[in-house]
Amino acid sequence: MPGLIRGVARTAVVAGTATAVSNRVSRRQAGRWAQQDAGPAQAYQAPPTAAAPSSTEDTLDQLQKLAALKEQGVLTEAEFAAQKAKILGT
Repeated sequence: MPGLIRGVARTAVVAGTATAVSNRVSRRQAGRWAQQDAGPAQAYQAPPTAAAPSSTEDTLDQLQKLAALKEQGVLTEAEFAAQKAKILGT
């Protein structure tokens, strides 16, 4: 009987260790994939504007650049609207 208990205990330890290692590897891979997925998205974000432009020409120029980014698919509709609101000061 002691041999049987020892065998069951050894199996439980091995299985527990394997599960812990497997979970850690899965979490690490998920973190790496999340970083890879987030990397390109962050590279395409428009830089934040510090203040509203002082002249009408500057405003029009910024809006044209913003529209071009949206047409290229770099900005989503929501990002475009948020940046447009910042430029217009609304």
